[in-house]
Amino acid sequence: MEEIALTVEARDQYGTGPNRRLRLSGKIPGIFYGPKSSSVAMQVDKKHFAQNVASVEGAHLIRFQSDAADLQQRVVLVRETQVHPVSGDVLHIDFYEVDLTKRLQVTVPLHFTGRPRGVVEGGILQPVLRDLVVECLPTEIPQFIEVDVTELAIHDSIHLADLTCPANVTAVFESNDAVVTVLAPMAEETKPAEGDEDAAAAPAAEGDAPAADQKEPPKDS
Repeated sequence: MEEIALTVEARDQYGTGPNRRLRLSGKIPGIFYGPKSSSVAMQVDKKHFAQNVASVEGAHLIRFQSDAADLQQRVVLVRETQVHPVSGDVLHIDFYEVDLTKRLQVTVPLHFTGRPRGVVEGGILQPVLRDLVVECLPTEIPQFIEVDVTELAIHDSIHLADLTCPANVTAVFESNDAVVTVLAPMAEETKPAEGDEDAAAAPAAEGDAPAADQKEPPKDS
């Protein structure tokens, strides 16, 4: 797996105020940590992160470039990003150091390829899952898992156990859920026959409705 080089800096100011000023200056606050490393407060250039990390699909190994000894040449994954609910701006990033010799679990996207037979017949391709948790070495994280849907007929499905992962990569799941299916075409709205429309529009036949001056029968007291 190709690594992404990311220039980062250590930071010594914390809290809401300093972090807000940091974002206004074009930086994103973050934290570096790992099972064998002390946590280090850090920052990264917003544009650099967007171009080199945020724009890349899937999980990727990142190697830090930094003047800080605690950060230089550390190999990490993005563990979590906090995003503004309105603007979509990244507010904070958690970087987790990985051991290149130990397997880990990561989430990778699914790519659906091919034109299903059921879609040719008028069905609708319905993905149920968009990504998959896999276990592998950090250096063998796949960019995506390909799912060939060509042979799917209407009402057919592909389940998690049906997926083919690259060598040394294992899908992780507890229940064999559906990944993608082909739905039947939506039924056309049934229209009434021409004779039925005329009958519905015709006034009620004489005697079918009570006369206007007909009185109701007396009620029991």
